[in-house]
Formats: sequence, C-alpha cells, structure tokens
Amino acid sequence: MESRDNMIEAAKQQDVNEVLPLILSAIGSIAYTLSGTEDDERTWELLAGDFISEHNRISYRNIIVDRIDGRIAGMLISYRGDDADELDQPFRERLESIYGAGAGDKLTVECQPGDYYLDAVAVDERFRGQGIAKRLIAAFEGQGEQKRCSRLSLIVEPDNTAAYSLYQRSGYKDDGELTVSGSRYIRMIKPFEFSES
Repeated sequence: MESRDNMIEAAKQQDVNEVLPLILSAIGSIAYTLSGTEDDERTWELLAGDFISEHNRISYRNIIVDRIDGRIAGMLISYRGDDADELDQPFRERLESIYGAGAGDKLTVECQPGDYYLDAVAVDERFRGQGIAKRLIAAFEGQGEQKRCSRLSLIVEPDNTAAYSLYQRSGYKDDGELTVSGSRYIRMIKPFEFSES
C-alpha cells in the first residue's frame, strides 16, 4: 500500500476552485439564498468572491481542508455562534441591495450564541470512504474546545441518513428543527464539559 501525504490545515484563498464545488455540494439551495440569484454562473462568481473575502460565513478563514498529496479531499466550514450575525451581514446587505429592505430577513440564523457551529462538510467523491469526514469533524471539535464554546452544533437534512447516523454515533443529540432556504433541518448539539482548572 502506497503512503500518502495528508494533513488537515486552514484553507487558503488560492484553494477557491477546489473548495467551492465542495461548498456548493454541501449547502445545496442555500447557495442561491446567499448569492441572491438562482443563476448558477452568477452564484459561482459571487460565492467565489465571498470565499476569498476576509469576513463572512464561507470565507476561507472559516474553512479547514484535508489535503492528500496536495489535492483537497474534503473541507469543513465552522465558526462561533457568537459571530454568526456579523458573518451573515455581507449576505444580508447583498440581498437587500437586490430585493430591497427586509430581504436580508430571508437568512435563517442556524446556530446560537455559545455554539461552535459546523456549517458545512463535504468530501470529494474521489476520496469518499477513507474517513476524511471523521477527521475533519474531529478537527472541528478540537477547535470548538480550544475556543471554549459551550457546545458544538450543526444542522442536517432528515433524509441524509448517513450523515445523521455519523453525527449520532459521534455523540450529537437532536435539539429541535428549523427551516433554512425552504428546507427542513434537524439541529443537533454536543455539549462540552470543561474541567475547572
């Protein structure tokens, strides 16, 4: 068996063309809500700009990647729930510039203060079945612990049984439902228990 060089690390701006297809596959119709258009080419263009920008939910700064032999095998977007409103402000401003005042209200707050939120995770189909999602989630959980968040959170579509089972096996519990971009999601949480030291 050949050895491979792989590592989980922060995404870089120049990763946009490898990471953006993974983001789009993970977030589905939410991409159109963030871009303010249902035109695929324009959505790509706008979200690519968001990726290379410094401060929004899908900025490269909020993304870790698993690189195998220099190629991106998977990615995970995460951020603190306390920062979610600020990270969504550029999207609200975009929607209001297109559709007018109040259009930014279409964005659903997906996490709560105190959360460390797993916004999206995706693995390139060429690398599936190799434990990449598990490695990325473990790295995400480590970040949440370092940031001293009170719990981890995520949302998952009810019909995504493979992901739902993975999260359950990893210790996540159901915590209600919410609707995002017209689709129903299950919110799942995993509290941290910090020792007093």
